[in-house]
Amino acid sequence: VQLVESGGGLVQPGGSLRLSCAASGITFSSYAMNWYRQAPGKERELVAGITSAGGSTNYADSVKGRFTISRDNAKNTVYLQMNSLKPEDTAVYYCNAIFFISYWGRGTQVTVSS
Repeated sequence: VQLVESGGGLVQPGGSLRLSCAASGITFSSYAMNWYRQAPGKERELVAGITSAGGSTNYADSVKGRFTISRDNAKNTVYLQMNSLKPEDTAVYYCNAIFFISYWGRGTQVTVSS
């Protein structure tokens, strides 16, 4: 099983990034998918989640209205569109797949700084 995140980088406050997570080795359409993040010295926190068919999403209060999670089951990929980025969004972002068993990617760094 592999979950490979991409799309991170350095962006100025107010900017946008789109993260992608490509999955292999699992029946992707059976898994709920989540994005978590972990900032230095802080615990990992759930940012956004989407059900297996994509019919329902949920977000942390801190990102509501700014981030959008989506998935393409034909491409085995989940996305996180991040707009109006703030310095406090700086963290390593992790992709998580869950269906009785939980799998994690290695993460991608997002740095929001001027």
